[in-house]
Amino acid sequence: MTRAGDRPTDITAPSPVTKDDKMNADRPIPFRRLLAVESRKLVDTRSGMIIALVMVGLVAASVVARGAVAGPKLQTLVGTAGIALGTLLPVLGILTVTGEWAHRTALTTFVLEPRRHRVVAAKCLPPLLAAVALSLFAMLVAVPATAVVSGVQNVPAVWEVQPLALLGWTGGNVLVAAAGLALGALLLNAPAAIVINFSTPVLWAVVGRLDSAGATLAEWLDLGTTAAPLTSGDMTWSEGARLATSVAFWIAIPMAAGLVRVLRKEVT
Repeated sequence: MTRAGDRPTDITAPSPVTKDDKMNADRPIPFRRLLAVESRKLVDTRSGMIIALVMVGLVAASVVARGAVAGPKLQTLVGTAGIALGTLLPVLGILTVTGEWAHRTALTTFVLEPRRHRVVAAKCLPPLLAAVALSLFAMLVAVPATAVVSGVQNVPAVWEVQPLALLGWTGGNVLVAAAGLALGALLLNAPAAIVINFSTPVLWAVVGRLDSAGATLAEWLDLGTTAAPLTSGDMTWSEGARLATSVAFWIAIPMAAGLVRVLRKEVT
């Protein structure tokens, strides 16, 4: 019961802001926290989870199937997994960059972290690390698959591998993931980027057969063609120059343009 003249207590009144609260508000979000959040987003969404599971399943299935056909050759089985990774890693990169805009959560993200370049950097690292992890997974699957095929077919296994070829093959997987990230950042539209990603190899195959000029363009700008010596482990200086040119054309320039677009794009 309140007596006359007494002021009721406002239990909903906010507590005073302390100096520590102000310091915590001004303190930037650690990059490791941004990286952890963006890494979790790879499998938080239905599309990301499906792509991750499909890639793991296709890597294992392709290694086993190639072993049954080609025999117990370790390096051959590892390289077979590149078919699935080269197809789906760019899609994973595209969806990672465009997901914020497709689900209209970019406003929330950029309010919590206004420095957009840090968000973009945190988004780009998980797909690249996933490319390395899936490459290692393919190697781990290929070892027991080689042993099992050797026992079933009763033929000696070929365990010899070229470390430079395996390293280059892993680097090639990282490059295709980076190409998907760059294309997604440039367009900020997942369907358009995915269509371009899948249609580009067909277009390059047509361009390469047109004339000498088309063949020259394909030799210098087709990332699939220029990365082949890298995955074989015997790249020369001229082949390295071609790879650098295609990387600049498909990754560096689109990513730079995409970063500028993300930094300037109005978020609604």
